[in-house]
Amino acid sequence: MTRSKGQLLPRDLTRTYPRIVRGEGVNVYDADGKRYLDAIAGIAVVNVGHGRAQVAEALAAQAQTIAYVQSSIFDNQPAHELAERLGRFTPAGLNYAYFVSGGSEANETAIKLARQYHVERGEPSRYLVVSRWQSYHGGTLGALSASGITARREKYAPLLLDFPHIAECNCYRCPFGLDYPTCGLRCARDLEVTLKHVGASNVSAFIAEPVVGAAAGATVPPPEYFPIIRETCDRYGILFIADEVITGLGRTGRNFGIEHWNVTPDIITTAKGLAGGYASLGAVIAHDRVRDAFVKAGAPFVHGYTMVSNPLAAAVGVAVLDILEQEALVARVAALEEGFFRRGRALLKHRTVGDVRGKGLLMGVELVQDKASKQPFPATRRVNAQLAAICLKRGLVIYPGGGTADGVNGDHFLICPPFTIKDAELDELFTLLDESLSELEEGLYAHA
Repeated sequence: MTRSKGQLLPRDLTRTYPRIVRGEGVNVYDADGKRYLDAIAGIAVVNVGHGRAQVAEALAAQAQTIAYVQSSIFDNQPAHELAERLGRFTPAGLNYAYFVSGGSEANETAIKLARQYHVERGEPSRYLVVSRWQSYHGGTLGALSASGITARREKYAPLLLDFPHIAECNCYRCPFGLDYPTCGLRCARDLEVTLKHVGASNVSAFIAEPVVGAAAGATVPPPEYFPIIRETCDRYGILFIADEVITGLGRTGRNFGIEHWNVTPDIITTAKGLAGGYASLGAVIAHDRVRDAFVKAGAPFVHGYTMVSNPLAAAVGVAVLDILEQEALVARVAALEEGFFRRGRALLKHRTVGDVRGKGLLMGVELVQDKASKQPFPATRRVNAQLAAICLKRGLVIYPGGGTADGVNGDHFLICPPFTIKDAELDELFTLLDESLSELEEGLYAHA
């Protein structure tokens, strides 16, 4: 019998993917030499841009000394250095970093850290994690249980934990049919309602992205939202986990997105931009009071992965944070925001563009069938995928999302380019997007 050749199992067996062979700045190039403007930085990952020699050199230098140590036996200098560098970016009090391989691992770790925190403090009844509908916190089963994105949950529903979800915060599509500010922030107050229903003494943590990324297209809460969430968590003795896998380290124009609301979480998770795509790296950053509970109990954190505090990934993280500091890239994002959204709001001229929202260099664009009623396209039309394919054909990479309106129907896409993008490249990005939307609409309304 002839043995078949090994093959890669792609994420989508129905698609043929361009094979990317190199990248430089905001551009990537396929094997045929075609250039693509990476308007999503690999989905908010390659924040410092493609082809950074400084990072590649740090990776090579570390690989020549020590690439791996077992974290339950040894520690290593790059991990300590990364923790110290990260502490320059974090809000006051969040001083203790636990390094993992990515965002899903970070949120899974945070869920377990919150659970054990309560156990060590003598409250073993606390285990539930409350999150929001139209949220995404990762692909592992604990993180997916805390997620509220229907399309990513439904095939795995029998495996998921029965974690409670509260209403999403989306002023464009208020789940209560109200208008801000007369709404009284009912979406934020839904946390207290849920705590009473499930029993606050059973809840360990509430988790939320400061600006929702992939699941809802960069929805931004009003100023009062997170202060209400923080006060509710404090009143009922639960931890607040800020999922900053996307928003962390400058994406919204602040070091961490939650800083826009002047709120300090108990735990921050981050990944993606931490290593800029040059290594697999995520972090769980714990407040002093969380760490102190373990010290007081004399208890180790009963959790770990093979690649915890990996020195190779940590060395890459240090190099990426060096670039963020040396080039003042967080401040650059804040400075670019006005022009970025001015260009984005110009897309509202299109009959399919219902809303443009976000912060910093994180923009969500929601597509609708009718602007006046905000009626979404049916999921079966796959409008988001149609637009993404048109953009890719034109050499532009966007990130499509669905279920925006009700968990099933509705379309949006994200634009989140590298922090290094230049004005001329922003012009090219939005010109290509404008042309792609026009082509999409010609097809959608050809027989109207």
